[in-house]
Amino acid sequence: VAGIALAARTHNDENRLADVLHRLLEEDPCLTLEANAATRETVLRGLSDQHLRSTLDKMRERYRLEVDTRPPRIAYRETLQARAEGHYRHKKQTGGAGQFGEVHLRVEPLERGAGFEFASEVVGGAIPGQFIPAVEKGVREACASGAIAGYPVVDVRVVVTDGKHHPVDSKEVAFATAGREAFLAAIREARPVVLEPIVDLDVQIPQDAMGSVTGDLSGRRGRILGTRTLNAGRVAVVAQAPLAELDDYPARLKAMTGGSGGYTLELARYEAVPPAVQKELIAQYRPRAEDA
Repeated sequence: VAGIALAARTHNDENRLADVLHRLLEEDPCLTLEANAATRETVLRGLSDQHLRSTLDKMRERYRLEVDTRPPRIAYRETLQARAEGHYRHKKQTGGAGQFGEVHLRVEPLERGAGFEFASEVVGGAIPGQFIPAVEKGVREACASGAIAGYPVVDVRVVVTDGKHHPVDSKEVAFATAGREAFLAAIREARPVVLEPIVDLDVQIPQDAMGSVTGDLSGRRGRILGTRTLNAGRVAVVAQAPLAELDDYPARLKAMTGGSGGYTLELARYEAVPPAVQKELIAQYRPRAEDA
């Protein structure tokens, strides 16, 4: 399966793009459309790069619609490796009614795939009960935006442990802000890591291309799990590899097999990226965060 991210070139083209894609999907059942919330992209998927190119040609020639295209972004995630605590006091006074909220919380790692958990251990009314949902809202907002590289934080348990309020100035917005900032402070002390998608690959190739194909995968952080014999002098290579290393895989496989190779892939799991890759992703995120 090949994929490409699409974007309308003008605001006026956005509705037209949705309509044209709907028609193309009705005409061709081998096309699928994916709205990726994590990367904020619309991704068109087809059988091959050639299949997608012919679809874009049809979009341009039949419907007179030009779109911007790029390889789909990788849906990275962030998580933590240790337990940590954080706190934040939000205090704002502008001459009239002020804002005040203070939150102390703890973050704990969960098993991969467990998602998000939120709990409160606050006693004695340090944070009135009506403000706890606002704290959770702030924490969830921070989870969605990421802590170190701008990717959603997953597999974390957040426990609110203490705080302070003001009888007049405490408001939901103050506790949402305090919750968000306390969470970010805790995550940065919890050995945060970036996770990347690892995919299962099944690559069908001529026997004489096996050395090139396995060497190429191994050189791109792939792991060869085995092979199996097919008919007519062909073999299948079973492997796992980071999705980030497979952006141009259709073209590489075509070059290595003379156009006679094919492959399928599906998501296997998420795992931590190597330190050098994490450093690069964080460096890429900082300019975007400063511009936001």
